[in-house]
Amino acid sequence: MKCVDSTGHVINSYGSLRRRCGRHGLPSPLGNRCCPEGSRNSGRVIAVESREIAACVEDHSNVKWGKERRVGFVSDTSTELDYILKMIEIIAWLKHRGPDWSGIYHHGDYYLSHQRLAIVDPASGDQPLFNEDKTIVVTVNGEIYNHEELRKRLPNHKFRTGSDCEVIAHLYEEYGEEFVDMLDGMFSFVLLDTRDNSFIAARDAIGITSLYIGWGQDGSVWIASELKALNDDCEHFETFPPGHLYSSKQGGLRRWYNPLWFSEAIPSTPYDPLVLRRAFENAVVKRLMTDVPFGVLLSGGLDSSLVASITARHLADTKAAKQWGSQLHSFCVGLEGSPDLKAGKEVADYLGTVHHEFTFTVQDGIDAIEDVIYHIETYDVTTIRASTPMFLMSRKIKSLGVKMVLSGEGSDEVFGGYLYFHKAPNKEEFHRETCRKIKALHQYDCLRANKATSAWGLEARVPFLDKEFINVAMSIDPEWKMINREEGRIEKWVLRRAFDDEEHPYLPKHILYRQKEQFSDGVGYSWIDGLKAHADKHVTNKMMLNATHIYPHNTPTTKEAYYYRMIFERFFPQNPASLTVPGGASIACSTAKAIEWDASWSNNLDPSGRAALGVHLSAYEHKLSSVANGNLGPKIINNLPQMISVPGVVIKS
Repeated sequence: MKCVDSTGHVINSYGSLRRRCGRHGLPSPLGNRCCPEGSRNSGRVIAVESREIAACVEDHSNVKWGKERRVGFVSDTSTELDYILKMIEIIAWLKHRGPDWSGIYHHGDYYLSHQRLAIVDPASGDQPLFNEDKTIVVTVNGEIYNHEELRKRLPNHKFRTGSDCEVIAHLYEEYGEEFVDMLDGMFSFVLLDTRDNSFIAARDAIGITSLYIGWGQDGSVWIASELKALNDDCEHFETFPPGHLYSSKQGGLRRWYNPLWFSEAIPSTPYDPLVLRRAFENAVVKRLMTDVPFGVLLSGGLDSSLVASITARHLADTKAAKQWGSQLHSFCVGLEGSPDLKAGKEVADYLGTVHHEFTFTVQDGIDAIEDVIYHIETYDVTTIRASTPMFLMSRKIKSLGVKMVLSGEGSDEVFGGYLYFHKAPNKEEFHRETCRKIKALHQYDCLRANKATSAWGLEARVPFLDKEFINVAMSIDPEWKMINREEGRIEKWVLRRAFDDEEHPYLPKHILYRQKEQFSDGVGYSWIDGLKAHADKHVTNKMMLNATHIYPHNTPTTKEAYYYRMIFERFFPQNPASLTVPGGASIACSTAKAIEWDASWSNNLDPSGRAALGVHLSAYEHKLSSVANGNLGPKIINNLPQMISVPGVVIKS
């Protein structure tokens, strides 16, 4: 078996000429050499990954490469150099995730390669990482926030670097496969034990970092950060489940993350605002661990504003402030005049951050859709709507020299912040829905936050998904989280109340109690309307009539969904790829189960928060319910902002 690990980069530059394979229309780092005629692939490669992807090849005596995007061959006469060159070629498809450094390790039939995004210890933390005698090798994507504490528990171990991820190799040496629950952070890693030629792979509790697993016909196993590293060579592949570990010794997956809330039993702990406040402040502060410039994403909504406020309060006492100064930088994106730009600027002024506004037009976003779907690897409507502005913003943030940002994902799932939670019939249903939402985060917001930023070599950290904080928040009696207008409790009231400090206010009152705006809405309502209008021009009624035959799995029910699906299938035509994307009806980002809470919602299905009729202050009018089916009236189309022919993003600082 051969193992390879790397972070990979698909050579792609939005707004510039992009080379594509002439036969498949796929972006190609090799230009016209993407798909040599007559190439076949009779072998299989395992890819095992991190920020980074590791690939393993079993029974390499008869392995040929060349299918689809692969070029060149590895056969029974191939040398070790041939394999290394092949691994380098595969790495090129994921290099965007780690553009700072490359590393390859070879042991017997194993090859590990790594593309690094250097955040902690940029000088000496290059991967792969090892234990003292180099018998344990590991490649990691993510951050281990408690690495200093864990090092103290390993007094007899000698560390080679200051990397937070090196502790993984030593923990395995000391505790074996049972150490994963000791890690506090976000991570996907592959670890090779050269003493017995075994390996393990694991993913963090919630699935903040992306990871996939696949199998070849020859019995090989692949694990990779992104789908594009697997979809050409695996017979079957799927999402590597969060909170799980794969062991080659056991030959399968097992869950390592088993919190009390996972069973969906109804908790009964009384609400204590100070306990909740301290837990979240701790979650934010631990994520200020960085040796590179960083900032915060600030939309002006409750979640991102709290993250920014806490960061601004504690930044001066951190190592990062000593290196880069105590002036916090904040970033916001939106259409000109959008709700988020206005609110974000107000919060930035209140906190005293150096604020950067990025504006885009509807046409800018539409022009980026193909790149977004290629990088995010989904056809889910909500995810694409929200990923596009984040994708554009991430490129600009990286151009300013920033490599890490804090973001507010996860709060709405933990606290029932989506507007449809107004209709929860009782606390039991409310709590079960929050559990369902958290379990599915890796398919939606985590996927978006990780891949939209990683597309440009930027890392997003999400304090609301801190393990300890989730345990505190999910132990609260859900009666306190229920929305009760008569008692003045709006969505996420327990979180708002926890930070409603009269003596030392965290935020202005009207920001602290601002109504929830989904990211794809907050950047400007005409963004979603513009996407629907664009899809309407490219998807005909006849195409919709035959949708069930063309796409029997997760059949698109709107023209917008059909348009995204067409693009996705062009990049990822294999059937297992479509199975990695979730489906089902949704109202304002609900699960299918929650639609049962209100009979009227079944006639107005749309993931936008404005579909929550009678709840959102700018809800769709009933006469526009046809919008949900992809049919936009001329009035809406004519009200779109003026389009420009050349995509660009304006920066205001």
